[in-house]
Amino acid sequence: MRPNTSIAGDWQQGNNMIQVKLPMIFFEEDGNRIVYCPALDLSGYGNNENEAFESFKMTLGEYFNYTVHKGTLAKDLKSMGWTVKSRHKKMTPPSMQQLLSENENFSRIFNNHAYRKFDQVFDIPATA
Repeated sequence: MRPNTSIAGDWQQGNNMIQVKLPMIFFEEDGNRIVYCPALDLSGYGNNENEAFESFKMTLGEYFNYTVHKGTLAKDLKSMGWTVKSRHKKMTPPSMQQLLSENENFSRIFNNHAYRKFDQVFDIPATA
């Protein structure tokens, strides 16, 4: 994929961003190519991997736009198993083992589909 991705959106303010490396899963289901981020439980789909990744970026941008404007990003991330230390501007996603045991959707993909895992660095709003 791409070595680093910034997600466009009007929530982006200056350099108030934290870089986080997230595990991503690419798989096929019902004729669609899907890129899935188990740490955020978000996905994108398309006719090929590039379309799926572009769809994912739009989904991720909308997620951040909504949660930042509502002031719920930190709460939402914590509910998905993230460690969020806003004072130190540090965010840590849950481990793959934790995701497999707590995320039904990821467990279903992991157990029922051929997939390719890769890590992707994202800029996440530091307002969490």
